[in-house]
Amino acid sequence: MDTSADNHTASMDSDMYTDSQPAAAGTPSSLSNVPLTADGPSGSGGADQAGNSKRKRFVKVVEVDAPNNLDLDAYIATYKGHTKVNRLEFIADRCPSLQVDALKLAITELRNTNTLHVSRYINLVRKLNEAVKFGAPGSGSVSSDLLTVDKTWADNQMLKAKQQTDLLEGELKNYKRNSIKESIRMGNIELGNHYYACGDLTSAHRSYSRTRDYCTTSKHIIELCMNVIKASIELGNFPHVLTYVVKAESTPEVAQDKEVTKAKLKAASGLANLDLSKYPAAARDFLSIGEELVGNQYGDVISANDIAVYGGLCALASFNRTELKRLVIDNVGFRQYLELEPHIRDLIQGFYNSNYALCLDIMDKWKNDYLLDLHLHSHIEALYTNIRKKALIQFTSPFLTVDLTKMAKSFSTTVPALEKELVSLIIGGQIEARIDSQQKILWAKQTNKRSAIFDRSTAMGQDYEREAKALVLRMQMINHGLIVKGPPGERGGPNDGEHSFEAPHPRGGRDREMFAGTRANVSSFLSSFSRERHHR
Repeated sequence: MDTSADNHTASMDSDMYTDSQPAAAGTPSSLSNVPLTADGPSGSGGADQAGNSKRKRFVKVVEVDAPNNLDLDAYIATYKGHTKVNRLEFIADRCPSLQVDALKLAITELRNTNTLHVSRYINLVRKLNEAVKFGAPGSGSVSSDLLTVDKTWADNQMLKAKQQTDLLEGELKNYKRNSIKESIRMGNIELGNHYYACGDLTSAHRSYSRTRDYCTTSKHIIELCMNVIKASIELGNFPHVLTYVVKAESTPEVAQDKEVTKAKLKAASGLANLDLSKYPAAARDFLSIGEELVGNQYGDVISANDIAVYGGLCALASFNRTELKRLVIDNVGFRQYLELEPHIRDLIQGFYNSNYALCLDIMDKWKNDYLLDLHLHSHIEALYTNIRKKALIQFTSPFLTVDLTKMAKSFSTTVPALEKELVSLIIGGQIEARIDSQQKILWAKQTNKRSAIFDRSTAMGQDYEREAKALVLRMQMINHGLIVKGPPGERGGPNDGEHSFEAPHPRGGRDREMFAGTRANVSSFLSSFSRERHHR
């Protein structure tokens, strides 16, 4: 038996039912000594590891009121695999009114897929029972909603996980002993897939990465990149995602005809740029995804609806009116995604048509839905702020004077609050205007365009004159022998081009003659240059 597998299993036994460590593939073979009641083990959920790096950013978890537009069953049906359970647990942690329903769906999903991540199943059952006991909204009678861990099923799944770990690690050792490259590559992939199924994302990432040295074709490299990207997204390691997206996109096979793979890479790149708050780059990534993912072909990472929402909001927060028309509204490929989210389509059209009241109303109605999104929730405030700023700038740009009272009504705010927003934009140089606080009027600064064009033309003329004088000076220096070729062995070598001649210090006879000749050349050049200037 492979001792490394036993050591790996033993190291995880003590962490199986704690909140501090995620469960690994090697798990205890029995639950006989573990209480499985509502107050039972608090095993770490998969979302705790999957979003570990993301959650560390937030000191306080914001509770969200029940969204008006979220049909939980229809929403979650567009996902599959780990991300389906991750999103359900995320919703349960942040929305008390949906907590019980979300946890029930997550537990059902784990049971239906015969998950090997048993600790997560136990943790979700514990969360559900605690929510029911404390009377979470949406829960029925305590007796009907309480669940008990299926001890027999859990024992069997943990035993299966341990046996599979031992088997795969043993096979991989044999492959390495025989030095069969393709078998080693496939063995690492199978072991990585197993760790991924068990919720041990770090070990899965490590196994996927080890296949790098055994890739012999473009197809192998793409498979490596897609596996590492999948694990990195769940780990929250988005800079790593971008690295492997670039690596995959540079392979010849993707560059030629793999449209679905290219679409998946763009989606992964968009998620990474969104997480890093690079909204313009994220918008361009999502907008460049073709129709290949309309059917949720990448549902284990992102749905087609998400592409529409993420791409639409990032575009509104980043692009000007011209770019919005060219890159979004006239984008035939992205239009198919917008059909899945009509409110995003209406939001973009309203913004382009300067119907800001409609835009703000749509944004307000859907805000709670977006606060329950696994990837979007931490960016929604920044995106909404950017969209509102762009709307204010676009509203004021055509006018010389603006009535702040009427403008406040259009933006559903008060005049004092609007003044503060406009002042920040004026200070930031985004709006050139002044505010009359007495009359409540915004006065745009009138610039003399004729004078500005004249000043710009004069500056350009001065630049051209300076460049022309420099060229004339160089030509005169060449004519008078003050530009020489660098000899071999000196700075730049024989092919380094021409450079200014520096006269040596007159230490000896030959150097003194060269220095005297150089001085004569300089004097002749200066006299000639002075006569030409005087003649002009």
